[in-house]
Amino acid sequence: MTPRARTNQLLYQAELLLGTPCGEDEHAEARRMAAEEGALALTELALESLLREVTEHARLPAHPWRELLGPEGAGIAELHRLRELAAQPGSWLAWLISRLEALHASEGAARRRTGAAAGLIAVGSAAALGDELHSCLQAAKAEIAALRETSQEW
Repeated sequence: MTPRARTNQLLYQAELLLGTPCGEDEHAEARRMAAEEGALALTELALESLLREVTEHARLPAHPWRELLGPEGAGIAELHRLRELAAQPGSWLAWLISRLEALHASEGAARRRTGAAAGLIAVGSAAALGDELHSCLQAAKAEIAALRETSQEW
């Protein structure tokens, strides 16, 4: 499988997980959180696959996103473009990186939904991780198309 096909496959699988019905039994909340974190983990794999894809011409030995998108990453135009995007608050990549950091932390990235029955005030602006990830994936796919175009020029 080519890196491009693998990136596409991982993005598709992440979207499939996000669309999986969780049911309405006592395990529904846990299933939803598992699907969200699973989709986020697949998105992390897709990010590394994308980095492999757009840096193929540089023949890098490894493609960990933390290194390539960090300040010491390779001086490749596509990576520079992604680093700039990651530095923009509110960008899909900045959001994704923060959620990936949370995924690897002990608290995890998925959040329990709070209800009025628990005596808590729900915050209307707090979107579910799945909804935020879906928006992130849509924005990422648009950016990926542009990155592929520039990397093919090499």
